[in-house]
Amino acid sequence: MAKVIVGMSGGVDSAVTALLLKEQGYEVIGVTLRTWEAEDGEESRCCEIDDARAVAMKIGIDFHTYNCVEQFKNQVVEPFMEAYAKGMTPNPCTECNRCLKWERLIHVMKVFEADYVATGHYANIVKLDNGRYSVKKAAFADKDQTYMLYRLSQEQLSHTLMPLGDISKDEVREIARKAGLSVAEKKDSQEICFVMNGSYTDFIEDNYKGELKGSGNFVDSEGKVLGQHKGIIHYTIGQRKGLGISSAQPLYVNKIDVEKNEVVLGSEELLYTDRVEVCDVRFTAIEDLQEGEELKCKVKIRYRHDAKPASITKSDNGNIIIKFEDKVKSATPGQSAVFYDENDVLLGGGIIV
Repeated sequence: MAKVIVGMSGGVDSAVTALLLKEQGYEVIGVTLRTWEAEDGEESRCCEIDDARAVAMKIGIDFHTYNCVEQFKNQVVEPFMEAYAKGMTPNPCTECNRCLKWERLIHVMKVFEADYVATGHYANIVKLDNGRYSVKKAAFADKDQTYMLYRLSQEQLSHTLMPLGDISKDEVREIARKAGLSVAEKKDSQEICFVMNGSYTDFIEDNYKGELKGSGNFVDSEGKVLGQHKGIIHYTIGQRKGLGISSAQPLYVNKIDVEKNEVVLGSEELLYTDRVEVCDVRFTAIEDLQEGEELKCKVKIRYRHDAKPASITKSDNGNIIIKFEDKVKSATPGQSAVFYDENDVLLGGGIIV
């Protein structure tokens, strides 16, 4: 009987993951990684320990908690704030999955001499003909989470189970109801897990230890001053609302110039491009690209974005250049661009520069 460590957040997806694996005959151990706690004691939506423990008791599995607060702060929260201070719009989940969740779960797996780790992500683990592991898009596109998983290593993927890849969210809730799990109707977490009250800008202003640039100029593409902004952390590429600028035509954030402390505004048309460059590239389904090699694929430039036909090539600085067949809107520095093959298998991804 294989043994599996299930990462349990306290939500319905990880609860049903644990239940299904137990029903399939695995020896299941539930683990919650405690990653964040607000000053008032409120837990992050990723580590609601009481709900996770209650589910473990209900389905009859062992349950343990591990304190990862300091690691989470150093490897996820501080880089998140630093990226905003540099005018980028980061996605903390992609890095958290690799450097914290899977790293710690794999460590626990080895401690317990288990065979696998498992999570409630909506994706499918696949082993390819070339011997490499990757993830394939979930059967139900509205819940697919492969975009968040492109930074996982081959070791991590080779020891991972994801039982929800072919199941809809409605089916997951129905399974939880029939099993009498208390989290069956629990709402999904939609926001950044460690920003529990207020906005992300409030969080950064309250917690960032470095220097945050204050108000500066809104300018147009020619440098003409249009007004004053509140500080660059309040803005992202493509933003239209909350600018406080009167104009005959709609204005959008086209660029954030950190050195000049300027936010460049312009028309919606200027947000479109057919060329995007990414750094810090990680490949999954393939080992790498050679310099100058071109690969046809589909690319998503944010989580809620339909993958578009493109080609990728490796530049002499190691970055990947994405050339889209048709222009895409609002490619945002700090977000991830993720590559898929024709079968919706994850090829890899990188961070937009």
